Amino acid sequence: MNLTNKILAAVALLAFWAFAAQASTSDDLAKRLEPVGQVCIQGKECPGMDVAATAGGAGGAKSPDDVIAKHCNACHGTGLLGSPKIGDSADWGKRAKEQGGLDGLLAKAISGINSMPPKGTCADCSDEELKGAIKKMSGLQ
Repeated sequence: MNLTNKILAAVALLAFWAFAAQASTSDDLAKRLEPVGQVCIQGKECPGMDVAATAGGAGGAKSPDDVIAKHCNACHGTGLLGSPKIGDSADWGKRAKEQGGLDGLLAKAISGINSMPPKGTCADCSDEELKGAIKKMSGLQ
């Protein structure tokens, strides 16, 4: 009977160990399967994003140079996909004339045009910040 008790104890210990190992594996698995992010909609509360917004510099006005450097230069610096180049006042002027002036260019920048996404990848830019960047890139006033 002593041998039987030892075997039962060993089996019970092994079962407990397997259960504990599985529990930690399940916890690890659940942690690995957690979403890496979330979609937030402008104007609606997005828990946990206040830190990210603060870290990104939200809240302070962006200068035209900052907007251009971070969001516009990749395409407008080289004229990628037919975009008007920074400083090419003739091309910008032609487009402004076709679109209804600076406000027309701003409207296209806000809604997106051709390959340019809405707000040109600067989703958190205000209309005034975009307008300042367009003025600086185009030379229009």
